Amino acid sequence: MKGLVILIGVILLSGCSDSEPRVEGRWYAQSQVDTGKQLFLDNCAECHGVAAQGTRDWNKPEADGKYPPPPLNGKAHAWHHPLKGLKQSIANGGIAIGGSMPGFGDKLSDSETDAVISYFQSKWPDQIYQAWIDRGGLN
Repeated sequence: MKGLVILIGVILLSGCSDSEPRVEGRWYAQSQVDTGKQLFLDNCAECHGVAAQGTRDWNKPEADGKYPPPPLNGKAHAWHHPLKGLKQSIANGGIAIGGSMPGFGDKLSDSETDAVISYFQSKWPDQIYQAWIDRGGLN
């Protein structure tokens, strides 16, 4: 019984990213990336691609004048947006500003949104991540 209590305690603590070391040079822990991968696959990959690669001609408007889903892997403009802006984009989507992306604020918790962002940011090369930091990405 004591072993079961210890095991449950370890499992509960393992979900606390504050107690985990961060991925070197990044704001997030590896457990967030791992959780974010499945959340991304379940909620984002249909449009942004399984590797966050976006669509082929993401920077050219479609017939309806809207742009297709961009890459989130560091090859498009996501790194131009601070963490707060990325969270708002995920929560609110882009429909209100003429885009096509639905909001996920009623589907993903704050910690799940952080996990999704950590997953696609884990695909950013160090140079892109550093440029994001230099632009005030954590603000």
